[in-house]
Amino acid sequence: MKIAIFGTTYDSRHNQSLIDVVDVLIKNGVEVIFEQSFFDYVRPNVALPEVKNAHTDDIEVDIAISFGGDGTFLATSHKLAKKNIPILGINAGHLGFLADVSASEIEEVLVDVINGRYNVEPRVMLQMKLSSPLGAIYLALNEIAILRQDTSSMITLDVYIDSEFVNSYKSDGLLISTPTGSTAYSLSVGGPIVSPKSANFIVVPMAPHSLTVRPLIINDDCKIGVRVKSRSGNYQIAVDGYSIHLPESTSVFIEKAEYQIKSIQPQNHTFFKTLRNKLMWGADTRL
Repeated sequence: MKIAIFGTTYDSRHNQSLIDVVDVLIKNGVEVIFEQSFFDYVRPNVALPEVKNAHTDDIEVDIAISFGGDGTFLATSHKLAKKNIPILGINAGHLGFLADVSASEIEEVLVDVINGRYNVEPRVMLQMKLSSPLGAIYLALNEIAILRQDTSSMITLDVYIDSEFVNSYKSDGLLISTPTGSTAYSLSVGGPIVSPKSANFIVVPMAPHSLTVRPLIINDDCKIGVRVKSRSGNYQIAVDGYSIHLPESTSVFIEKAEYQIKSIQPQNHTFFKTLRNKLMWGADTRL
């Protein structure tokens, strides 16, 4: 079996966890390959055994490990979207809805994964095309946020679903989220939590001018079009946190991507268990 390890920057207190990951894999006969940029980052600071390293385009493995937080998982998913490689998220970050394997679980989970004892959840992605520049295409696992830029004034977003006019939103912005992203940016601006197995997208206005405007859940086979009007003549789009600055003459077209991410779920991990643990549902937080 071949397993690749992806990552970005992380707190040095997680160095031992990374060493544990590599040790468990090698001890169980796995060929370990580090993604080149991550290898260059950790090599000066972490006492790793001899392992291979390669650029993403050259990596062909059975499984990928994302070592970091949810942001690292998103970055890994973007790199591997077209490769159809299942991804396991090991937490070396903060909350961890996507990267939810803790340091205390590393050996148990990795041994299970090596022996095929895990579940795979397909996670739908969004695909965004811009009217200009022609041909620009972006993928998002969590969300696409259309936001105001260079002004404190609201922007106006004319939204069409399957070519039918829906509403002219006057707000700070508009967020289109996948079920995976429902526990991320969407949740923080008042969107609903949606099971990752749901075939839906979420449309959430951000600080809308009208109190009657509420989040909208639509089928994930819908096609969304957005035209923006801004006092500054510009706006920005955040695609899984990556910002793009655009003139208001550029329209946005969003639909389900042809690619999916395969998220590895350990046998004792479920979406609802993660919600209970991460959001402390049922816990008495009173002093």
